[in-house]
Amino acid sequence: MFRFASLGSGSKGNALLVEAGDTRVLLDCGFGPRNLAQRCARLGIEAATLDAIIITHEHSDHIGGAFPCARQYGAALYMTRGTHAAVRDKSAHAAASASPLDLQLIDSHNAFSIGDLSVQPFPVPHDAREPVQFVFSDGARRLGVLTDLGFSTPHVVEQLSGCDALVLECNHDADMLASGDYPASLKERIGGRFGHLDNASAAALLAQLDRSRLQHVIAAHLSEQNNAPALAQEALAAVMGCEPDWIGVADQALGFEWRHL
Repeated sequence: MFRFASLGSGSKGNALLVEAGDTRVLLDCGFGPRNLAQRCARLGIEAATLDAIIITHEHSDHIGGAFPCARQYGAALYMTRGTHAAVRDKSAHAAASASPLDLQLIDSHNAFSIGDLSVQPFPVPHDAREPVQFVFSDGARRLGVLTDLGFSTPHVVEQLSGCDALVLECNHDADMLASGDYPASLKERIGGRFGHLDNASAAALLAQLDRSRLQHVIAAHLSEQNNAPALAQEALAAVMGCEPDWIGVADQALGFEWRHL
């Protein structure tokens, strides 16, 4: 069995469950222990059964609950050296150097294994110390996850081509962001080369991939102020040649239910 589900996706917190065989990992952990346990229970699992928590980068919506959850639920914690250094440098994350835990520092290019899962990190352009995204595999099937990057690169395209499922950032609609009430500096950060993908950029990236194996495409990390699910679905569906409602959406409050490969 290979399956995945979201516990929540957006600026208020992110977490994606990935299971293969007897292995269960969490990608990012923007929720505290109690909130995480409640979200896990909604999907029929216990947080204490997590084998590992893997972190993409140090922004609080991705790492805010990682250290307390790893300690409380006995999960190993994986992140790049740059991410760990950034966390260590922030006084708000003093807990990162408190009581011991199983911390594994990873290279941004080298694959590693956790139980039945092979995990391939790859670097992305984003305004963080050493941000990465991941492809998960059980040896036969591949799940690509790509959120929090400002623009695509040939390496990103190479890593995500041929996946069986893809969770892809559609952070904002460019027109909604431009006409919204965010400060100019924040608009520039979000829409800049080290910010987030808009719907059109996500669709352009999808169009470059080998899509021949794709069974699931999920739009993720949508801005609640600067996007709408229907806009993200329409943009990706145009590339996939499918009906918009075939494209899944990762919701901030509910994430999305289990998808099977």
